[in-house]
Amino acid sequence: MALAGALAGCLGAPEPGGPLLSEPGRMSSLALFEPVRMAGGWQVVASGTPGCAGARQDWAAEGGGYRISGIDCAGAAPMALDARMSVTGPGARMAASGRAFGGAPVWLLWADQDYRVAVLGTPEGGFGMILARPGMAARGDLIAAAREVLAFNGYDLAQIGP
Repeated sequence: MALAGALAGCLGAPEPGGPLLSEPGRMSSLALFEPVRMAGGWQVVASGTPGCAGARQDWAAEGGGYRISGIDCAGAAPMALDARMSVTGPGARMAASGRAFGGAPVWLLWADQDYRVAVLGTPEGGFGMILARPGMAARGDLIAAAREVLAFNGYDLAQIGP
């Protein structure tokens, strides 16, 4: 125990991850990712971008990745989204073309077993968002679980809108 404490003291403080992270830490992506289940329509439930709640995205499976259209909620303001996303692995780690999603790697941090609610984020914390399938009321327990995943990964929930 004493050795572990001494070693921890030598490590110093980690670098801050980004504006939405309340504390830096190790972020993890979904390990049992089923890419085909991510395809389809999504609606932004919460994000760090003001005015993005309710924005729609369409994830069409395309050649080992996705073609995504709709609204990009990764910046300071909502923008049109027309991008290709490739799965880079391991798990649900992806890279978007161009400046989509802030030009950062996009990780699927969590999805419920039926892919009704999903959490996206970036390792450096530039953005985080909760998505749900449109046309169905997102269950409160799944939204609460998604918010817990963001908090677990170091996100400041006060900055992730409703």
